Amino acid sequence: MSYDPNNVFAKILRGEIPCKRVYEDDFALAFHDINPRAPVHVLVIPKGAYVSMADFTAQAPGELLAGFLRAVGTVARQLGVEESGYRILANTGPNSHQEVPHLHVHIFAGRPLGPMLVERH
Repeated sequence: MSYDPNNVFAKILRGEIPCKRVYEDDFALAFHDINPRAPVHVLVIPKGAYVSMADFTAQAPGELLAGFLRAVGTVARQLGVEESGYRILANTGPNSHQEVPHLHVHIFAGRPLGPMLVERH
């Protein structure tokens, strides 16, 4: 999957599409998902043209890697979900159902989330 500079998250980063911002720094932007799957559902995206976690970890400079991961932790703390627990998820590629070709980490919280995957026979 190649990076599409017109994907919805690129447009949000450029300010072309509004978002309900939770956090922003030099490395990342976090905002509420428009179609939440849990009481707390926030997306954290890096500031840069990275398709997936695989692309990001192979191409991003160390400062951005560290800054992005710190931003995910900061957002979870600001949301107040550390004690009750939360799940982070980053889909990569078609088998994972990645819908937007820009790396994004979902933070889910606010209720018991159940098992990660349901076993299928």
